[in-house]
Amino acid sequence: MREMAAPVGTVPDTALFRLLDHVGEGVLLCDGAATVRYLNPAAAAMLPDVRPGSSRPDGLTGREVTLGDGLVALYLDRVDSAAAFLAATAQRLGGQLNAARVCRATIELAVGELAAAALLVLPTRRGRVRCWHAAGAQAVRQDQATLADLPGAVRDTLDGHPVAQPFLWPGGTPYLGGGEANPAAWVVPIQAASGRSAALIVTELGDGRVELLEEFAARVGAALEAAQLYAAQSRVAVTLQESLRPEPPAPVKGLAWGTAYRPARAAMRIGGDFYGAHPIAGGGSVFYLGDVSGKGVDAAVLTGQVRHSLRALRRVEGDPQRLLHLLNDMLLEGAHDGRFATMILGTAHPRPGGGVRLTLAGGGHLPPLILRGDGTVDALALRGMLVGVTDEPVFGQREVHLAPGESCLLYTDGVTEARGGHRGDEMYGLRRLTGAVSGCAAMPAPALAERVEQVTADWLGGRDHDDIAALVVRAEPVRTPSRHLYAVQRPVATVAS
Repeated sequence: MREMAAPVGTVPDTALFRLLDHVGEGVLLCDGAATVRYLNPAAAAMLPDVRPGSSRPDGLTGREVTLGDGLVALYLDRVDSAAAFLAATAQRLGGQLNAARVCRATIELAVGELAAAALLVLPTRRGRVRCWHAAGAQAVRQDQATLADLPGAVRDTLDGHPVAQPFLWPGGTPYLGGGEANPAAWVVPIQAASGRSAALIVTELGDGRVELLEEFAARVGAALEAAQLYAAQSRVAVTLQESLRPEPPAPVKGLAWGTAYRPARAAMRIGGDFYGAHPIAGGGSVFYLGDVSGKGVDAAVLTGQVRHSLRALRRVEGDPQRLLHLLNDMLLEGAHDGRFATMILGTAHPRPGGGVRLTLAGGGHLPPLILRGDGTVDALALRGMLVGVTDEPVFGQREVHLAPGESCLLYTDGVTEARGGHRGDEMYGLRRLTGAVSGCAAMPAPALAERVEQVTADWLGGRDHDDIAALVVRAEPVRTPSRHLYAVQRPVATVAS
């Protein structure tokens, strides 16, 4: 083995070293001063910055064999280097839930570790694709193209070709640096569980790295699938949220509406509180406000069912008390795991001479507040049981008259049970709410609802809270028609005789 100690920077011309040139395992030969004397092509691919004559890098792992004369052979395992790259890929892509960011990170990883240039092609629709690409030290760019702009090998991969394949890009391409007229490249499929495929194209792929390229593409496919699934679920969630959010009350002549709604979790934008108002025959309106038990998605689903049920039932029944009984029967027939609702349900009928006649039925909810024109506030006690608990419920009902300019305020326990104050554990309570709206009868209905939400938020001081909802029905003030100049009689001129 003495003849193996060749000068630094040269490769010994022996049959043994020619044999090592074709071994897949990386072999590194170092002397006693930890200077690299020789590395075979497999080791050079694993350690691109190491050359004969350079110092042995720190942190290398493998099997060491002492050869004598101060020479040590280090047999590197290719899996170690590949595993490190794939581990870095998993760490970089694992937390990404945005498809565009996954694509950009894929190009940065590929150009940094695998190839001189890389292009990721993601089909969109109607024969168009989105491309992320970079070459060398360039920043990642994003472009759009058509399938017709891509070589046949890339189109075959997008159509489902299962393995990596080499090809020449005819005529050159700016995506891969644009240096050669017909650059040699590899294309590998990126397949997702949903069946959609993308393609990754790289140039100057190192020897023996096709398998690593395919493993890298598999991890990119998993990350891209997760990001696309998250995007699809987000679109579904937004659609459901919009359908479950309370709708603004329908306008009715002689009535003014005000609403306020703040869910417990702003990220969800939905909750268990609900309200609504729909026109009924005769020019009036049926309106309601309530709260279902529980929180989160399950509560929101039951909220939607209550609202849709009331929308249908009000067409066959106009009496609030009987309407609550019908809703109670429907909730008992459904499978809601013991969930129930509290609510106030009423009808409003504007009177010909001004004012509104309210008929209110209670289902275990907080008392409505009547804001009188003289500044007083009346809490209207409505006895009633929870909705959806028993098949023989008792619901109270009362009739109230609002003079022009007076209002009725409905609210949920997210207002009265809001915890705040100096210590942060004191409930806002009905007394504070009554004081906050006392003398506010002259407020427009939207301003009154906004005031209820604002005083509750001020009391909370940024703390966590339950769902908050308020509904105001106001009798429109009687407006006196203004007299115009043309309606004033002109004085009769007298003619002197």
